[in-house]
Amino acid sequence: MSAAELARVERPAIICLGHAALDRIYSIRQFPATPQKLRAVSAEEVGGGMAANASVAAARLGADVAFCSRVGDDLAGEAISAELAREGVDVSQVRRFAGGQSSTSAVIVDGSGERLLVNHRGTGLSDDASWLDVSGVSQARAVLADVRWPLGALKLFRAARDANVPTILDGDIGAGEALPELLALADYVVFSAPGLAEFSTGDRAEVLADVLRLGARHAGVTQGGEGYLWLDHAGKHYQPAFDVSVVDTSGAGDAFHGGFAWAVAQGLPDEDCVRIAQATAALKCLQPGNRRGLPDLVTLEAFLAGRSVAST
Repeated sequence: MSAAELARVERPAIICLGHAALDRIYSIRQFPATPQKLRAVSAEEVGGGMAANASVAAARLGADVAFCSRVGDDLAGEAISAELAREGVDVSQVRRFAGGQSSTSAVIVDGSGERLLVNHRGTGLSDDASWLDVSGVSQARAVLADVRWPLGALKLFRAARDANVPTILDGDIGAGEALPELLALADYVVFSAPGLAEFSTGDRAEVLADVLRLGARHAGVTQGGEGYLWLDHAGKHYQPAFDVSVVDTSGAGDAFHGGFAWAVAQGLPDEDCVRIAQATAALKCLQPGNRRGLPDLVTLEAFLAGRSVAST
């Protein structure tokens, strides 16, 4: 897969909507057997949030990304918007609510790359989406939304469906009653394993088949080191995970979604979208933090050129 094959559209326009947070990440040698005071090996403060991380992933690959979200008018909200802007993400649709408290997380990562995450979703961030400007959706080549702001996601997906723009849903936990309508408006549904289990228990392939019957053209689930399982109307498929030396899994699922959205915006077939998404996630895991390891297009191409893992 050459650079020319990857970059059919030089700077595809992508709109991402959903969760933005400020993460405080602490690295420790190992998790203790019982609660106790620990000294961190390192600490850093970085932007987080599912759709926000996906926005950065797509921007690093060369997309023109606009991000839509809700934050507070606190210091965390200021830091969230500023970091996204430094990554080249358009934050004009990130609304700061007076008196609101932004979402923040504490992330504890051990020496093997496993993590414990404690999140405060924020307060005073209205669910109302009437202010959201979706007039530019017709210029996008793909839109992505997570489930943290259902009213915003529904408004964006309806506009995208009217404009015949592909829609991608990050199916994590917490969608609530809006999930059936979001699924009906999504062309691509990419669940996390917990998100799929929250939607329905049972055999994963059977649950994904139910999602296809709701109207999606692609329904899949990320499974970490176990790879990616997806169904489309041609059948069931599987992409093994790339074998890499994991440093930190924080944000790996978000990186997958960002890489997937970029590939959809390129008009690539599903198997290539999945492989690019898996590679984006694998490269992120090589470095600590949500975003440090997110690749640019040259790095992604070099990684894929040295690996011949194919989907089945």
